[in-house]
Parts: sequence; C-alpha cells; structure tokens
Amino acid sequence: MGSDSSNVDVAVIGGGVVGCAVARRMALEGAYVVLIEKAADILDGASKGNSAILHTGFDAPVDSLEQKCVRDGYEEYLGIHASFNLPILKTGALIAAWSEEEEVRFGDILKKAHDNGVGDLRLLNRSEISDIEPNLSKDIRSAIAVPREYVIDPWSTPLAYLQQALQNGGQVLFNAEVTDGAFDGERWQLNTMRGPVRALHVVNCAGLYGDIVDKRALGASRFTIKPRKGQFVVFDKAAGKLLSSIVLPVPTKRTKGIVLFPTIFGNIAVGPTAEDQDERDDASVDREILTALVEQAIQKLPALSNTQVTATFAGIRPATEENGYRVIEYPDQNWITLGGIRSTGLSGALGLARHAHRLLTKQGLAFHPINNPVVSQVPNIAEHLPRDYENPGYGEIVCHCEMVTQREILATMEGPIPVGSLSGLKRRTRAAMGRCQGFYCSARIAELTKGKFAEPIGVGDANA
Repeated sequence: MGSDSSNVDVAVIGGGVVGCAVARRMALEGAYVVLIEKAADILDGASKGNSAILHTGFDAPVDSLEQKCVRDGYEEYLGIHASFNLPILKTGALIAAWSEEEEVRFGDILKKAHDNGVGDLRLLNRSEISDIEPNLSKDIRSAIAVPREYVIDPWSTPLAYLQQALQNGGQVLFNAEVTDGAFDGERWQLNTMRGPVRALHVVNCAGLYGDIVDKRALGASRFTIKPRKGQFVVFDKAAGKLLSSIVLPVPTKRTKGIVLFPTIFGNIAVGPTAEDQDERDDASVDREILTALVEQAIQKLPALSNTQVTATFAGIRPATEENGYRVIEYPDQNWITLGGIRSTGLSGALGLARHAHRLLTKQGLAFHPINNPVVSQVPNIAEHLPRDYENPGYGEIVCHCEMVTQREILATMEGPIPVGSLSGLKRRTRAAMGRCQGFYCSARIAELTKGKFAEPIGVGDANA
C-alpha cells in the first residue's frame, strides 16, 4: 500500500456505479486503489440516468454472468445499505399483461424466474391487482407479482461506495481522462489529463467509452459500444400516492420496455425508451417521444391525467453488438474490462466488483482484506425518511421545490469527495430538480458555490 495516487496496486477507470463499486471492493480487499474519472464528479455518464430499481434478477439470462452478478449484488446491497444510511423502498413489482398475447408469455417468465432461483413470483388476477394498485387501469388483464423488487437512491449509492474506498486508503482523480497507456510486463503506465498513473492492475469501467479506453491502452477492443438512449418523464409529487408498485411490461428480446414506477424522491416516473444512436453524449429529449410516454403512463394509470410533469431526462446505456455483460480478461497484461453493463448495472455493481476481484486474484493480485473497515453514512435525500430541513440550524431553504437546505449544499463541498459540478450537486442534494427546475434557486446556488467549480454556475444554468 501507499499514499501516492500515481503509483497504485489497482487503477479503476470510470466513476460510474460499477467503477465506484469496484474501487470499494478493491480497497476492502487490501489493495491500494485509485479511481480515475474524466469528469469533474462521479456519475457523469450512463449511471446518472436510470430507473433506480434494485432487481432480483428474475428475468436475467439463466446461468449468465449478469444473473450471477445481479443476484450477488442484490444480496450484498440488502446487507450493507443500512450501514451507509442508504434508503430503500420495498415496492414489489407487477409484470402487467394488457393483452392476451402478453399473458401467453407469462409461462416463460415464471419458468425463467424459477430457474434463476427467484421462486416467490405468483400470478394475480384483475381483482387481486386492484387490491394492490386500485388506481391502475381496469384494462389490465393479469399480472405476475415480483415481491422482492425495491426502489433505491441511484445517486447516493455509488457515492457511498466511493466514499468507503477513500476512507479505507483509496484515492480518486477527477478531470483525468485517460489518453493512452503502456504495459511494461509488470506495471501499467496510464497517461491522464492529470498526469501519469502507474498500476499493477487495471479495471476498465468506462461505460459508454469502454471500447475507446481499451483501444487507447491496448490498441484494440473486443467489443463496440452502440449507445442506446432511454428517455424518462417524471410526474409531480402529487402523483406519489397513486402508485406503490413498480409496473413492469412484458419484456422483449431487445429491451425490458417502458416501466411505470415510484421514485425514492416521492415522484412517479415512466420510461425508459430504447433508441439506438451514434452519439455517446447526446442525452437530449424529444417532445414527441415524451408526449407518447405521458400518454402510455396515463393509459396505465388514468389519474395521472390530472398531474403535472415535473421533469424530463434521458440516460444513455452502453449497449454493445451483443446482449449481456462484456467482461473481458487480458491476463497477460493485468487488465480487465467490464463492458456492456446496461440496465442492471445498479443492481449488479456489487456483484461485478466481487467478480472483478476474483479475476484479479487469478492474475496474481494478493492482498489481505481490511479488518474492521471504516463505514460512514451518506446524507439522506429520500422523501419518505427524515430530511435535513426538519432539524434546526440548517440556515435557509435554498430549493423550495425539493426542500434542500443551505447546510446540505455547503456540506457537499466538504469531506472526502467534494462535489465538482452543478450536475453533481443536483444529484447529491436534489437542488434544482423539482417543479421549477432551478428557475428560483439557481442564483442562490451560484452564490453558495462561487469559486468551487471549474465551470462557474451562471444564473439560469440550474435549469439548463
């Protein structure tokens, strides 16, 4: 071990949920690890836009690596979330059939779940569905109940992972895009925008840019990212009481489909779409598609017709030319790539991290796990649990839509991982993510963060 981030045991490239989970696992296993992220904060890529569902893996390909990682990640998350103060909502899920054709496929879904070791699914008739979700459209024919699906906080979770990595000896480099690399037979030298990093082993978790990183360092990549955009619509908190379960569609071979779900922040959301595109960073939204999403949501939950839309956003998933995770080993070069981690990345991250450690162990990584590792809690931003504004001394309410305090905003700029950008601040506090989308609070946020970000906030930026 050491304290110089330029000379480490394991370099993890990419600060998404998988990279943060891998950094945590390596630190806990006793390796000196550095996380290298090209942006100013974590979650700047694919991980920032997802449905925030903790999946059981009931519908994963049977006996696949994805199924094993989701299963392991799910179990570990349930075991550690309380120690990190990470919120969780046991919503359960309903796989809803709205047509006879969809009902016919229920048998295959139940068999796959059973084969995956998720044996508590059960069929529900229309009356039983109504008892659970009385506001769903009466056009629903039947459903499969998946009782152990959860909704979690998708942004605080990877923050907690990385925070534990740093508190147990790890390091992080932001604004450190990897430009190239070379392996001398023993160590890698990764050249970054923040200078060189020498590492015994490398784990590439670069998500949407995973194939590019492989090409820059290894000279070639065994997979190609095919960006897939998923657009979402978020309904106002007034809709929160209308739905308590995740409503899943009957999936197709290409996509899990459009989901209607409660969020940990008190809203109802619908999405994602699945639109293939060439651009890796185009997360723009399309009015026509968003309108169609709203219509689909209202068809399933008619009471939403009286609810305003609070926000729209898009996430880009790192799909590849093949389905499934693309975990690729280069044992002669001490390199592992975790690629093609799509919709189950949040659920599978902890399992992937354990899998990566096993692979590195085969490559010769040999350290001793830390005894009594440091564990600290992250602030709660979930709606159903006590919030900071409920405690005295918070200074002022900066964002009235989401009830975000001055104390919360100032706290993000301190500690082991100071927030590095406006988008990071929004994900850590919910500021500017409510009804007005920053219209009223952006000026005050700019004042409070003046001089803290490489790109200063201008008035109006918070709702950009």
